[in-house]
Amino acid sequence: MTTKLNNFNKTQLKKDLPEIRPGDTVRIYQKIKDVGKKGKSSKGEKKTRIQKFEGLVLAIKHGRGITSTLTVRKIVSGVGVERIFPLHLPSIEKIEVLKRGKARRAKLYYLRKIKGKKAKLKKKDSFKEVIPIEETAEEIKEEKIEEEKEEKEKEAQVVE
Repeated sequence: MTTKLNNFNKTQLKKDLPEIRPGDTVRIYQKIKDVGKKGKSSKGEKKTRIQKFEGLVLAIKHGRGITSTLTVRKIVSGVGVERIFPLHLPSIEKIEVLKRGKARRAKLYYLRKIKGKKAKLKKKDSFKEVIPIEETAEEIKEEKIEEEKEEKEKEAQVVE
């Protein structure tokens, strides 16, 4: 029973999601069904359109599985508006990461109370290259060995 459920959940997972973290500013494109005005016919016209929601990611909950959710907050006319999006919702067309923010917490709920410039997060330096510590240590050892060889060669030349 659980294997069938797991297989179905795997088919529903989205594979093209960007790496999203709390503090990022994202734009979420979601399909919405518009129902037109009811005129002579009893059924209204059903049209689909794409609605954008742009805001700051406050939290990501429930991991990266089928149940994972994204809490996004924006301010409209001085009023804070939050929406919780299931990440793998079929009506979500795409998610764009517009800015990376520097956050030191996993949940940024404290931003709900802060107003004005204090509610802004610092930009994250996304252009820094991350060098693994193991590689740098090995490179340093190799450089020291090369320097020692050069010093020995110079001493040998001076002695001759």
